Amino acid sequence: MLTLPVLMAGCSEQNTSGDTPVVVRQAAEFEDQTATWISWPQMEHKTGMSNEAVVLEKIAALTRADQQVRIAIPDSAALQRASSTVNQHIDQHELVSYYVVDHYEWWIRDTGPAFVETADGGRAVVNFRFNAWGYADADDPDIQADAALARNLAKQLGYPVIESQMISEGGNREVNGRGTLMLSAATEENRNPHMSREEMEAEFARVLGVSNVIWLEEGLYEDDHTFMGPKTLADGSNAYTVVTTLGHVDEFARFVDENTILLAVVPEEDLHDPIARENHRRMEVNYEILRNATDQDGNPFRIIRVPLNQKLVFTMQPGDYVYEFISTLDYLDGSVFPIGEPVQVIAAASYLNFTITPGVILAQKFGTPDDPVNTLRDAEVQRIMTEVFPGREVVMIYPVAVNLGGGGLHCVTLHQPK
Repeated sequence: MLTLPVLMAGCSEQNTSGDTPVVVRQAAEFEDQTATWISWPQMEHKTGMSNEAVVLEKIAALTRADQQVRIAIPDSAALQRASSTVNQHIDQHELVSYYVVDHYEWWIRDTGPAFVETADGGRAVVNFRFNAWGYADADDPDIQADAALARNLAKQLGYPVIESQMISEGGNREVNGRGTLMLSAATEENRNPHMSREEMEAEFARVLGVSNVIWLEEGLYEDDHTFMGPKTLADGSNAYTVVTTLGHVDEFARFVDENTILLAVVPEEDLHDPIARENHRRMEVNYEILRNATDQDGNPFRIIRVPLNQKLVFTMQPGDYVYEFISTLDYLDGSVFPIGEPVQVIAAASYLNFTITPGVILAQKFGTPDDPVNTLRDAEVQRIMTEVFPGREVVMIYPVAVNLGGGGLHCVTLHQPK
């Protein structure tokens, strides 16, 4: 028996006059929540590595913590598959509900609703524009369903929609819930080359209610756009990035409370690797920015450094979903993709790409019996997460099937605040 979508309590209080609501704030992810949103995966990034298995592990952990899970489904056929799979594998499947809405990409953090609080005491949804992370034009008809996902889900929930003409993805916006927004400048400026930082800040103030924007410079090196060309590994060979975003902030800097930021750091033992060396340079620049930054009230931040994992390199073959896409790109460095031959790829893997809910933290782990270095780092990160989230269970999930598509656990979940 399917659980049908229902309007949330309080929807009758929403602004339905047609006027654009005035935004007070966007709640932080570490605050109280109504539900966690997930989009059901429709493909494997690498053949034989199941995104669906990762999603089921996440749903199991969330529902054990009594968290409501809302799944966006593109069509009725996918609905039948998802509901049958969930009912078979999830004990508390009554906590899972489904919303049929046309969309293609499953990275709901980036395409889904940005929930905000309004001056009339209600809630609204911000609908930003979307251009497939810089891989397509925002007006391309093939991505219009994803660009409309937030708007269409808002209609099902009974929320007013605030439209923004700015391109922005949720994975590049971290808020502390009190007026401060933290983002990667490289990403946001790539999406909106016609806008100055001051113009973007004014738009974020209008649609998110923020008064203080922290512009971190660049994200992780292995998150650079794939079409920029392959990266050189420590052994001198090359590897491609995997349809990555140009450095979303949720891969390297996260708010865990209104005053505390987790920031990635490169362990010294990794600095023989040219990718790690570039990440070290970038993260230390960002550390200096944060060390000199203040919150919306002029207070400094508490900064906790979290190690990056050692890089995860895999081989992709013709027929793999990501291989087929990256083989079509024009590479800005002049390199030519070896179509028909296997290639090495770097998973978009970082401990900072975790999901926060009131009862459970879904964190990423990368260690295997053949990888003792990352196994030790998994334990260190779990210790840090347990300390910064007292009273919440920290569940470590092996997410590499997801990472091979360009993101992580945070990218494929979205919090709906209360």
